[in-house]
Amino acid sequence: MARQPVQTKKAAEKYVKDFKEYIETENLKPEQVFNCDETGLFWKKMPNRTYITQEENALPGHKPMKDRLTLMLCNNASGDCKVKPLLMYHSDTPRVFRKNNIIKGNLCVLWRSNSKAWVTRVFFLDWFYGVFGPTVTKYLQEKKLPLKCLLVMDNAPVYPYDLQEDIAVEFGFVKVKFLPPNTTALLQPTDQQVISNFKKLYTKTVFQKCIEVTSDTQSTLREFWKDHFNNLSCINLIGKAWEEVTKRTLNSAWWKLCPQCVQERNFDGFGANLLELMPVVEAIVSLGKSLGLEVCDEDVEELMQNNEEELTTADLQELQVQQQWITSQECSSEEEEERWRKMTSSRIKEMCSMFTRAQAFLDDFYLVTEVANRIGSMYNDTLVSHFREILRAREKQSSLERYFVQQGSSDSQAGPSGIKKPRREVTPPKDLVPQVFMEGDSPSKQ
Repeated sequence: MARQPVQTKKAAEKYVKDFKEYIETENLKPEQVFNCDETGLFWKKMPNRTYITQEENALPGHKPMKDRLTLMLCNNASGDCKVKPLLMYHSDTPRVFRKNNIIKGNLCVLWRSNSKAWVTRVFFLDWFYGVFGPTVTKYLQEKKLPLKCLLVMDNAPVYPYDLQEDIAVEFGFVKVKFLPPNTTALLQPTDQQVISNFKKLYTKTVFQKCIEVTSDTQSTLREFWKDHFNNLSCINLIGKAWEEVTKRTLNSAWWKLCPQCVQERNFDGFGANLLELMPVVEAIVSLGKSLGLEVCDEDVEELMQNNEEELTTADLQELQVQQQWITSQECSSEEEEERWRKMTSSRIKEMCSMFTRAQAFLDDFYLVTEVANRIGSMYNDTLVSHFREILRAREKQSSLERYFVQQGSSDSQAGPSGIKKPRREVTPPKDLVPQVFMEGDSPSKQ
């Protein structure tokens, strides 16, 4: 790992000192101090040397191992309160949800979606008010602790810096602190082996699921992996892996930021934590070999490192094309064709226009502007944006059809002598190229 600049280290050391004084002044217990952080998860990725991955690498087009979601994990310093994770994906309602009549509110994650599967300000607030606040309130009441809470976050653009001012009265007991810039690796508790441990446990549960299904059914591993390991399977395994992250791991992660919160007084870094991870790696290797896969310790570590990689522009473009295709396929099922035929583009445009007028009316006449803005943004980022995406997809599809019709006519057009003319080059419309942002770019604030 690259050396941290001296200025960053000094800022981190000062923050730790100030943090300790704040905890003592406010008389906060480890149970009342929380931290959240987000991470990407390539939920269908296998070690590079397994034959499933090698087979995928040999196939053209989209590779399922590149399918990525974003998770935001949150827990307290004592390690006995895990908050339901926020999961961001690029599809709002995958086919498996409709097929199984899944009620999203009953999932072990808060399922939300946008085209890039990124956490945005609006979805963070959705999680804060809908999940974090109620969970912490119930937990503190059950523990018979004062209704006081501190939430520590890094300074990522998606986290609202004015959150403290906007917190509703209902959750006014929550105080917010942001870590100094560029100190995530130094101070962020969730980044200290918690995410790494979670991903190892997730991989272990995936392998366990593979053995369970292939043992109880006639399916081969390839068949299960390609046809039956879906979003719903992934969510269930995420819930199991998050549940298996131990209290000791969650508590020891605060060693750098708040050592007084760590219950093991002789704790000297992450030695004990690493010892806890070793059996997990060994279990993954053993399970992999039981499945007939070529897996060793180094393969597991490489998989964890690959899981931290960011998608390239080409990867994101490829994913967006694939996502559009999947969406069109999912929308073409017989039971939904009639509903989609009734939903004409003109009706969608009319609905979007009505929303814009309603939003303008509320901005002018609704007195509690913070509430109106929050609800309006949430509505815009979920329902309205969904239908706007449908409009854009239809426009792109129409442009594609015109483009291929042009190509077809230019290929078949013959000259006076009956000899076909040379093929005329047709440039695809510019709006067919998806707009892609790299992970380092800041998505526009909602």
